[in-house]
Amino acid sequence: MNDPETETNEQKLYKIANELLQTEKAYVARLNLLDQVFCAKLMEEAGKGTFPVDVVKNIFSNISSINAFHSQFLLPDLEKRMGEWESTPRIGDILQKLTPFLKMYAEYVRNFDKAMELLKQWTDRSPQFKALIQDIQKQEVCGSLTLQHHMLEPVQRVPRYEMLLKDYLKKLPQDHVDHRDAEKSLEIIAMAATHSNTAIRKSENLKKLLEIYEMLGEEEDIVNASNEFIKEGHILKLAARNTSAMDRYLFLFNNMLLYCVPKFSLVGQKFTVRTRIGIDGMKVTETYNEDYPHTFQVSGKERTLELQASSEQDKEDWIKAFQETIEIFHQKNETFKTASKEVEEVSISELGKRAPRWIRDNEVTMCMKCREPFNALTRRRHHCRACGYVVCWKCSDNKAPLEYDGNKMNKVCRDCYSILTGHTESEEKEGKKKGILEIEAAQFSGSSIMYGFLQYCEKNKPWQKVWCVIPQKEALVLYLYGAPQDVKAQSTIPLLGYSVDDTTRPADPPASFRLTQSKSVHSFAAENEELKQRWLKVIRVAVTGEVPECLPPVEPHGTEDGFSRSCGAA
Repeated sequence: MNDPETETNEQKLYKIANELLQTEKAYVARLNLLDQVFCAKLMEEAGKGTFPVDVVKNIFSNISSINAFHSQFLLPDLEKRMGEWESTPRIGDILQKLTPFLKMYAEYVRNFDKAMELLKQWTDRSPQFKALIQDIQKQEVCGSLTLQHHMLEPVQRVPRYEMLLKDYLKKLPQDHVDHRDAEKSLEIIAMAATHSNTAIRKSENLKKLLEIYEMLGEEEDIVNASNEFIKEGHILKLAARNTSAMDRYLFLFNNMLLYCVPKFSLVGQKFTVRTRIGIDGMKVTETYNEDYPHTFQVSGKERTLELQASSEQDKEDWIKAFQETIEIFHQKNETFKTASKEVEEVSISELGKRAPRWIRDNEVTMCMKCREPFNALTRRRHHCRACGYVVCWKCSDNKAPLEYDGNKMNKVCRDCYSILTGHTESEEKEGKKKGILEIEAAQFSGSSIMYGFLQYCEKNKPWQKVWCVIPQKEALVLYLYGAPQDVKAQSTIPLLGYSVDDTTRPADPPASFRLTQSKSVHSFAAENEELKQRWLKVIRVAVTGEVPECLPPVEPHGTEDGFSRSCGAA
């Protein structure tokens, strides 16, 4: 084995590239488990009418497309490159192929919270659903991990690419042939990873909650986005009637303490919850006992515990963790209560009829609806024009007419929206959240398999004319431009995994077709049936993962809209 200090730079680069390959193999195995085992078996059972097919589809989102791309393209390319490393020592060019497909991760991450919610809901509702998942989880391939654990993997994969690429570029000489490609790949991947930071932090906390949930025998309902893990560890509990000390285990969260008893287990640590103590009203004090050093007392509404730490440092760490948690809990609740009192003057009957008193930005540190903390980038302050609350963008993404403003449409919080309109936010806005991994499409040049004007419509937006291109070097991606000379695409559609529907719909223009995947629907219309069939011939091949063949070029059909060519310079 090489000593890291004596390794040459070339050896270090090879080592990083090989780590990328090995982690990709493990990742593809996890994707295959999700797609071909969990999803496939649940779909099979759903087909029998045991539970709805749509539930399974909504849980797994576009995991099949993500699996197809990594298993059929990225992994084979990496394996081939590592086999010819001596003659072609580079990975930047291969990772550049990943960048157009980062949008697939946007959809997966956007759906993740809903997937976790559905999973919990149907595990509680359907014994067959729960039993099937548990049977699969017992298989060796699952590694004693839950379905939720495996579903976290795609959320955490993009930052892994960023980390390896950064390490690779540090070791890569400035004049190396791969430097430009690696730098360009890192720029786009880093942007996606930065946008996913909130989801990553949430997923890491969720991962820990799931681990604790399993240690508690899957009986305690702790897997909740509002629960934040703080600290855990063994502790001794002093008995009230005598001086004996008993082995116990604590799990401290932002809103509660779980006081547990260790259970005998052949596989991993297991515990039984003896008491759940809320942080609200909790006090922690240092105590002194001649026979038992390092003691302190935790007193809550539900129970008072006298505990002994393993050392003075351990005691100080626990007391500090408790005090900080209690302080933050009270700060958040006091902020919320103080701000709420200011708004009580606007009653429900007056809502929208009278201008509210706005809560000042500096009076709150968190959203007054979902209680998520504000920050300068991803969760900024907004005011509800109906009640005056300070809320985040998620909780203010609604508009309603306000009588005091001449019935003009104004931004309101979700509660005021429900009161003023009689509708819930979910009824009106499902699927409207912006993807956190959306990235700007890269410039492209060179020859293309197919290009030309098409009419395009997404969801219920108006039809518009776009310049569509499927480039030869990225034959599985459809680029949409505003005009033929635009240097950047308005958007891109990774075609892999999409379904093609060319049935005629009365509301659509003639010669139309649609690309669908999960909840995404992209509608297109060509100038005539011949052009439509040419596009479909190419797209139907691309959605399967195969590279389409170039078709003979065709001349314009008299109008600009009909212009469509194949295998020419775009």
